[in-house]
Amino acid sequence: MQIVDTIPGLEPRAIDGHKGDYGKVCIIAGSVGMSGAAALAGRAALRAGAGLVRVATPKSVLPIVAAIEPSFTTIALPEDGDGRISAKAIHAVLEAAGQNDAVAFGPGIGTSGALRSMLEQLLDQENLRLVIDADGLNNLAGLKNWPAGLKAKLILTPHPGEMKRLWSSLLREELPDKRQQQALQLAQRTNTIVVLKGAGTVVTDGEKVYINKTGNPGMATAGSGDVLTGVITALLGQGLSNFDAAVLGVYIHGLAGDIAAEKFGRVSLITTDIIDLLPGAFLKDR
Repeated sequence: MQIVDTIPGLEPRAIDGHKGDYGKVCIIAGSVGMSGAAALAGRAALRAGAGLVRVATPKSVLPIVAAIEPSFTTIALPEDGDGRISAKAIHAVLEAAGQNDAVAFGPGIGTSGALRSMLEQLLDQENLRLVIDADGLNNLAGLKNWPAGLKAKLILTPHPGEMKRLWSSLLREELPDKRQQQALQLAQRTNTIVVLKGAGTVVTDGEKVYINKTGNPGMATAGSGDVLTGVITALLGQGLSNFDAAVLGVYIHGLAGDIAAEKFGRVSLITTDIIDLLPGAFLKDR
């Protein structure tokens, strides 16, 4: 095990650079009642530097998501009777996966057999760079022995409850008490990058381990994880390795939260404050 302390960075932008140089990313997110999760992840991806951001979301949710942020585009997906992405969306989702440099799956999507089937097909896409968060992880926990045939390159971003569900769905032994060991062993067993969220977020590829030192209790607010998903996905799109994108994403997300806490206080901090102060975090990081 190698403890990592160095924070990776992005290369300076070329004078003649254009939006296609800085990553095309797709966020598959949202359902009826959870439109905010999709919009937050999409806005965060923009603020974290992605050149082109598309949010794929159920058709009835799309007008709300699009109205929140005009700088990303949207993909209207077929939905089921409960307002979740339906099985009929698989063609559009796989097409989007093939057209983008990185994909995120999960914020606010809910759980269903159709979503599990969709996720299973995404896992089968060779070298797809895929961030799985929130309900994406809950759907993943419903798939049997998914690491065996894994072809995509995954970043998993569980909070402690999601970690327990993932662990119990894959492994028969008890979950270790220490967070670092939980993340390390899950990464080793699944050949993924694991971002175990919480105070002192742990990032590991099964060999290297980074323990984050930014962030504060004010960030324990709904939607904060959706922002982290958008940030990491954007950094993937800009060419960072999966491990480096996860480390920088966690660090910058926490730093933006710290700047927000200084400005608004920990009690009043809300998730959109973190997005709005991402620019300050990137500037302060230089």
